Amino acid sequence: MNVLLNKLKEVLSAVFPIVILVLILSFTIAPVPGILLARFIIGAILIILGLTLLLIGVDLAFLPLGSNMGKTLLTSNKLWFIIVVGFIIGFFITFAEPSVQVLAEQVSSVTGNLISAGLIRSIISVGAGVLLSVGFTRIVKDFSMRVMMCVILGVILIFSFFAPPTMLAVAFDAAGAATGAVTVPFILALALGAAAMQKDSKTAEQDSFGLVGTAALGSVFGVFILNFFVKTGDVDAVLDMQITDESSLLSPFFAELSHVALNSFLTLLPIFIIFMIFQKFKFHLQKNALRKIIVGFFYAYLGLLLFFVGVNAGFMNAGNVIGYGVALRESKALIVGVGFVLGALIVLTEPAVYVFTHQIEDVTNGHIKRKTVLIFLAVGVAFSVGLSMLRIIVPSIMLWHYLLPGFAAAVVLMFITPKLFVGIGFDSGAVAAGPMTATFVLAFTQGASEAVEYSNVLIDSFGVIAMVTMMPIIALQLLGFIYKLKLKSSASAHIPESQNPIKNGE
Repeated sequence: MNVLLNKLKEVLSAVFPIVILVLILSFTIAPVPGILLARFIIGAILIILGLTLLLIGVDLAFLPLGSNMGKTLLTSNKLWFIIVVGFIIGFFITFAEPSVQVLAEQVSSVTGNLISAGLIRSIISVGAGVLLSVGFTRIVKDFSMRVMMCVILGVILIFSFFAPPTMLAVAFDAAGAATGAVTVPFILALALGAAAMQKDSKTAEQDSFGLVGTAALGSVFGVFILNFFVKTGDVDAVLDMQITDESSLLSPFFAELSHVALNSFLTLLPIFIIFMIFQKFKFHLQKNALRKIIVGFFYAYLGLLLFFVGVNAGFMNAGNVIGYGVALRESKALIVGVGFVLGALIVLTEPAVYVFTHQIEDVTNGHIKRKTVLIFLAVGVAFSVGLSMLRIIVPSIMLWHYLLPGFAAAVVLMFITPKLFVGIGFDSGAVAAGPMTATFVLAFTQGASEAVEYSNVLIDSFGVIAMVTMMPIIALQLLGFIYKLKLKSSASAHIPESQNPIKNGE
C-alpha cells in the first residue's frame, strides 16, 4: 500500500501542473468546448491512475527482467548470440512501444496513407534493433562511447542530405517515439544488468547509460532507409479539427477501451514471450521471483490501458483545440511562450523520466540528484517546444537550422564533459520524448500549425519530437560540464575516486 501511495503522490505532482495550465488556457486565451474540457479532466484522472500502475509494473517486472537479460547477454562468450538476441529484443520491444504506434498512425493519417502505419512501425523497430546490438557490442568490446556516437551522427548527417523535409522531421521524431513508457525502462535495465557484470566500477557506471540513446538513433536510420524506397514528395497535410460525439461525454472513452485493451495486450505480449523463453533456458528464477514478475506484467497492462484511454480520448483533441486557439491570437509570439511553459511541464509527466532519473541517482550513489536532472530536462524540453512554435510562425526557419548546430554542439560537448554524462545525455533525449510528447505536445503543435495559414502541418509540426530529443542531450551534457568545473574548484574534488563517479571522467 505504501508503494502505491508513494507512486500516486509522485505522479500527481507531475500531472497536476499540466492540468492547471490547460485549465488556465481554456478559460482565457484558448477557449475549449465544455464537453471537450470535461473529457480532458476524465482523461487526466485515467492518466494519473495509469501512470501509477505502470510505474509499479515497471519496478516489479521490467527492471528485474531487463537486468537479468543484460547479465545473460554480457556473460555470453558468443558475439553472434549477443548480436542476434540484442536485435530480436530491440525489434520486439520497439515494435511494442505505444509511442511508435501513435507516431506511425499520425504520419499515415496526415499523408493520406501514403506510408502505412505497419510499415513505419516495422522499419523503426528494425533500426532500433540493429543499433541496440551495436550498443551491446560496444559494451562487450569496450569501444569508446564518444567515437561510436560521432560515427553514428556523422552517417545520419550524410543521410539527412538526401531526405526531403517531410521525411527529415519524421526520421528524427522516430528517435523520440521509439523510446517511451515500455522501451526505456526495459533498455535501461538491460544496460544496468550488463554494467553490473563489469569488474571495473567506473566502466560499469559509464556503461549503465547510452544504450537507450543508441537504440533511438537506430530509428532515425530506419526512416531514412525507408525514404529510398517510398517517396513522399511535397505532401500538404490537413488536420481534422472536428470534435466527434458532442452529445455523449463518455462515448470516446468506451470507443477507445476495446481498441486500447487489445493494443496494450499486444504491446506486452512479445516482451512476455521473450521473458518466458529466457526463463526456460537461462534464468530459472524461483517461484516467488517468477510470480512477482508476472504480477508486474499485470500492473503494467492495467497501467497502459488506463493511460492510453485517457490520452486518446481526453488529451489529443484538447491539445489540438488549445494549440489552434493560441495560434489564432493576434500576438503570434504568445504561442512561443505557451510552448515554452508546456515543454517545461510536459516532460515531468513522462513515465520513463521517473525511471531514468531514479537510475541516475542510484548508479551515482546520490552524487547526481534526480531533482537537478529534472530541472535541466525541463529547461531543455521547454526550449525544444518553444523553438518548435517559433518555426511554425516564422516560415523561413527550417528544422535543419536547429538540428545541425544542435547536434554539432552535442558532439563538441562529448569531448569536454565527463564520460558518464555522454551516455546520460543521449539517453535523456530519448527518455524525454515519450508518450505524452507524442500525443499532447504533437497534438498542440499540429493545432497551432493548422491555425497558421502558411504552415504545413506535416513539415512544421512533426519536428517537435525531434527537438525534444535533441535539446536534453545538450542540457545534460552541460550539467556534466558544470559538475566537472565544480569538482575542480571546490573541496569536493578531494573526494576519493572510488566514491565519486564523476571525478576523472574526461
